[in-house]
Amino acid sequence: MTHTHDHLHPAQPIATPPEEAIGQLADLFHLLGDATRLRIVLACLAQPTAVGDIAATLSLSSSLVSHHLRLLRAARIVKAERQGKQVFYSAADAHISSLLSTMFEHIAEPANGMDA
Repeated sequence: MTHTHDHLHPAQPIATPPEEAIGQLADLFHLLGDATRLRIVLACLAQPTAVGDIAATLSLSSSLVSHHLRLLRAARIVKAERQGKQVFYSAADAHISSLLSTMFEHIAEPANGMDA
């Protein structure tokens, strides 16, 4: 019996992207590679969340959260929306939540059989 491992490979291979795109993606992963920034992004996924609420949830200072959010906004990982005097942050688009969901699924998979 022949087994295929389609689930291990994307249906469409990724064409080699331009160097600029590779650099941008590396920067995105670098930003998300910081545990504090990743926790901040995760705190914004379910619903738009204010800086103070993110800070309280994660036991961080509002100024530290604001600093990280500036970096995350510049990389288009989160977006900001002003409502009155407060600014609420959420994932920039569905790609961010999808990426994180997919990567959490990846790390939850058993490692056995992956050495082949």
